[in-house]
Amino acid sequence: MNHKDFEKPEYFVNRELSWIRFDERVLSEAKDKSLPLFERLKFLSITSSNLDEFYMVRVASLKDQVHAGYEKPDLAGLTPREQLKQISERTHEMVASQYNTVRRSILPALEKTGLHFVENHEDLNEAQAAFVDRYFEDNVYPVLTPMAMDSSRPFPLIRNKTLNIGALISKKDKKKNKEALEFATVQVPSVLPRLIVVPSVKEGDTTVVLLEEVIERNIGKLFMGNNVVCAHPYRIMRNADLTIEEEEAQDLLEEIQKQLKKRQWGEVIRLEIQDKADERLLHILKKEFSVKEEDIFHINGPIDLTMLMKVYGLDGFDQYKEPRYTPAPVPAFVGEDDIFSVIRKKDVFLHHPYMSFDPVVNFVRAAAKDPDVLAIKQTLYRVSGNSPIIAALAQAAENGKQVSVLVELKARFDEEHNIVWAKMLEKAGCHVIYGLVGLKTHSKITLVVRREETGIRRYVHLATGNYNDSTAKLYTDCGIFTCDERFGEDATAVFNMLSGYSEPKRWNKLIVAPLWMKDRFVELIEREAKNAQDGLPARITAKMNSLCDPDIMSALYYASSCGVEINLLVRGICCLKTGIPGVSENIHVRSIVGNFLEHSRIFDFCNAGNDEIYMGSADWMPRNLDRRVEIVFPVEDEDIRQELLHILDLEFTDNVKAHLLQPDGSYEKQDKRGKTLINSQMEFCKEAQALAAAKDHKNAAESRVFIPAEPVQE
Repeated sequence: MNHKDFEKPEYFVNRELSWIRFDERVLSEAKDKSLPLFERLKFLSITSSNLDEFYMVRVASLKDQVHAGYEKPDLAGLTPREQLKQISERTHEMVASQYNTVRRSILPALEKTGLHFVENHEDLNEAQAAFVDRYFEDNVYPVLTPMAMDSSRPFPLIRNKTLNIGALISKKDKKKNKEALEFATVQVPSVLPRLIVVPSVKEGDTTVVLLEEVIERNIGKLFMGNNVVCAHPYRIMRNADLTIEEEEAQDLLEEIQKQLKKRQWGEVIRLEIQDKADERLLHILKKEFSVKEEDIFHINGPIDLTMLMKVYGLDGFDQYKEPRYTPAPVPAFVGEDDIFSVIRKKDVFLHHPYMSFDPVVNFVRAAAKDPDVLAIKQTLYRVSGNSPIIAALAQAAENGKQVSVLVELKARFDEEHNIVWAKMLEKAGCHVIYGLVGLKTHSKITLVVRREETGIRRYVHLATGNYNDSTAKLYTDCGIFTCDERFGEDATAVFNMLSGYSEPKRWNKLIVAPLWMKDRFVELIEREAKNAQDGLPARITAKMNSLCDPDIMSALYYASSCGVEINLLVRGICCLKTGIPGVSENIHVRSIVGNFLEHSRIFDFCNAGNDEIYMGSADWMPRNLDRRVEIVFPVEDEDIRQELLHILDLEFTDNVKAHLLQPDGSYEKQDKRGKTLINSQMEFCKEAQALAAAKDHKNAAESRVFIPAEPVQE
């Protein structure tokens, strides 16, 4: 078999352009007028947040390649310079579409709800202006630090992602007896609320103005005795892609702390400025930031739409939001007190956020308190701000248990956060591992070692998502609890590998990256291809966040050419193309963008009718398969296997939130006319609640005590 026949550049989509398509799908939800208005605000906010990170990391990396003279084309045949050109064109179009949506659709709709957005401070009425000026004097003025640039003061450091107001100040040049213009800037303080509620004209309405408008209105008070010629908000994005020399670093913790500081003065890769800004001010910013025209975004509205999440949080507009979903109890644990006895009876399946994340937290808490538990071992990639799991691990160490925790310090944008947790765990007596040199540990695994009457028993939790109780309410993830000894042995081997660099000779069940996983996936895909050639049932159904690994995609193309039916559910980046004659005619791709962020990874290989089903932490991306410690595990419990097949089936019938990949690379929603509407996420919510209620009802029925009637006295 030769995969080389399926490696032509025209068969692939550039990774970055595919990502932009994903953010456009998120934006399409913001444009969907069938959604509650405030939910559309959330999607607009998410598109902006996504774009910020995309520029700080992906665009920054491409710019680094251009600076280094790297000209090798990617799998789609584009050089870094060509990619940057197309990215700039597409992102400018997308940002224009964002603000068209805000201006033409969102703001008029907000007005109808009684929420008034004062975009320009000059539009404030007399009472509102007086309120705003008082607010400035009392709350804002004491916090501000205006910074001027002149012959004695260099251009100030403008921090990454901060909102600032640039101004031109007219000063009298006494020597030349004429006015001279000088640049000044003031940072809009992030410690103050950006959204300020002001008195409304109509009782019962809500009127808001942005903090930058309040500052701009009063900016003359910062430069008394001078004339402010103009003032405009702007924001910059810097290169935040950390370069960590791990091999040379004596102390990884110290090296990362040092690199984090550099994020504040990395190369400026994007400038957002209020449109129609004074050209003289813009010229100064362009020169000082060394930013090119294609990296300047002229914004027709408020800069940084992530602030719309603050609008979403305003009180009094619940009728314009989806009702908040409360995760259902996990049926296996309803009415049960001993988590370990439940797991001993049977493997337990968890489906978040439809089912509660509490059992995962309770698993660690119970282990921390249980006198029979000897050791707890866990990998942590991203955790919440006030993590109950961190607290339980610290408590376990204080209770004298062996606690080993791998804290991944290189989890992007969570580095600082994770450093704090790592130090706290060390102080509590935990053995903390700071990841492996050159690799990120992205696997999601917890091992609890417990002494029981029959001997030592190992309990394992394996999952597709992070140990983060906050995101577990927002991300769709799957996990299992098991005490199958084969999984227990593998879990021990994983932690020995992470802490002592020992490489096991064989694995019972787990498939671990970066050494074993890619080859195993390619083998499974090739087996389906052979089955199709032999006339046996052949099918691949896979769900993941991103698909861009060249070897996996070539193998999928080959399998498709052999007649394998391939159905892929890929939320974000997808670099393969569908509908190429003789190559990908049997490949179908869809992406679900809904209230919850699709995050689980499930892989189903037909295996001639004896399905092999896997879950895990890895996407089909080079970084997951080649540069990370990842775990994928087989699902062997028949009830859980059927549940996963049901999950895949339901998501492939979704005709409300699913976007289908077209042969031209675009994504389209299905025509729903005359069809029963199926929103898979909402169906999972209903099913989870029904299952929990049924278990609760069953427990209640079993707990009733029936007292026999008294015998008749003779």
